[in-house]
Amino acid sequence: MRVQVFILSLMLCCNAFQWEGVLAKEAQRKPNVVILFIDDLGYGDLACFGNKRIPTPHIDSLAADGVRCTMSYITNPPCSPSRCALMTGMYAQRFGKSGMARGLPIPTDHPTLAELMRDAGYVTGQIGKWDIGCVGQGPHQRGFMEVAKDPPGTQYIRETQDGTKAYLTDLNGDSMVEFVDRNAGYPFFLYFSPLAVHSKVKESPQRYRDRIPGGKGTAYEGAVVAVDDAVGKLLTALRKHGIEQETLILITGDNGANIDEGGTSKPYRGGKGKHTQQEGWVHTPTVITWPQRVPAGKTYSGLMGTIDFYATIAAAAGLSLPARCDGKNLLPFLSGDLQRDAHKYLFWHNADPTDAPRRNIYAVRWGNWRLIKAEGVWTLFDLIQDPKETRDVAKEHPDVVENMVEEYDKFVDSLPPLKPSAEYKGGGSVPKGWGWEIGTGGVFPAVQ
Repeated sequence: MRVQVFILSLMLCCNAFQWEGVLAKEAQRKPNVVILFIDDLGYGDLACFGNKRIPTPHIDSLAADGVRCTMSYITNPPCSPSRCALMTGMYAQRFGKSGMARGLPIPTDHPTLAELMRDAGYVTGQIGKWDIGCVGQGPHQRGFMEVAKDPPGTQYIRETQDGTKAYLTDLNGDSMVEFVDRNAGYPFFLYFSPLAVHSKVKESPQRYRDRIPGGKGTAYEGAVVAVDDAVGKLLTALRKHGIEQETLILITGDNGANIDEGGTSKPYRGGKGKHTQQEGWVHTPTVITWPQRVPAGKTYSGLMGTIDFYATIAAAAGLSLPARCDGKNLLPFLSGDLQRDAHKYLFWHNADPTDAPRRNIYAVRWGNWRLIKAEGVWTLFDLIQDPKETRDVAKEHPDVVENMVEEYDKFVDSLPPLKPSAEYKGGGSVPKGWGWEIGTGGVFPAVQ
């Protein structure tokens, strides 16, 4: 009898181990997902997008292994609304955010990308800048299970637990490695949004500036190099665990470069700051790689935006989309199965009268055309022939203007009333300190 019990117990243990192995194998069929959302990254700031001064070998390697997206846009500039659109997969105007409106709640009846992934069995992690939602809508409350804390110090130079100083982007890179090491055995979604290369970059270590030709790099250029090094740390960690091939990585910026501080939007004009009415403020460099699905070394020149990341990631993970998503699944476009624009039109309607006037933008993209209203008058540019928008051709193409204005009006008519920026203050934030705050997501008290 004892022998029979022993044999039965042994069989049950073997079955348990086999089942555990099946579960682990099943989990690994889901791709890991990483979004790198770089603050104020200009279209021309990366070597793989034509920059001759700033070496970005790690991001370049991802471009070589995946797809460069050359007509990629943010639809809600600048930082806070752009991040809200990314995390919801829809125009932020859909919930009244027609300007900065920092502190405006994001909808609680619409899952964020983190909530969607968490509920699908992913470990979700956030590192860096948040700037989304209202007070009480920090990363934990909106779906992130593991959040890297924000250490004390100046904007870019922070204190470590042992009392030494460290560059924030270096610490961010180390946090990415920690997250991958901790969760390599499970499907994960990691959102990394470095503060670099944000405006007013005055602190970047000389060792990064020294890599610029002649060793005379600016603080801004050094910050871009530092972000690329952080990407290198991530890639090394993925290779170490043998999961690089099954990881979908999407890289872009939250808005265009601040050209007054060293960023570049080349070949386009404009950017953050005084130049927000031009193409460079909303046109961002984008790289997408997923060795298991996305072909290497390709360029996709179709019209697309960061609002598409939500739908693309959901499709990669085999998930259904919630209602009210404006984004499109980019995978068939990146693979070449569909050879056209992901969107026929993209719209900009930042119309908050209480916001800074420079942030108000009314524009449409369609094919080669960019239509923008300046001082109450619609102007039209052919971005293929005239990327710097030097020649208004509206009078030469009245039919194009008429069609684009009609589509713009339809879009605006579909929106709810805006919620003025002046009525909202503060916003969600990252917990302060060192290390990580780890939980199940959505169960932490509001971070003030």
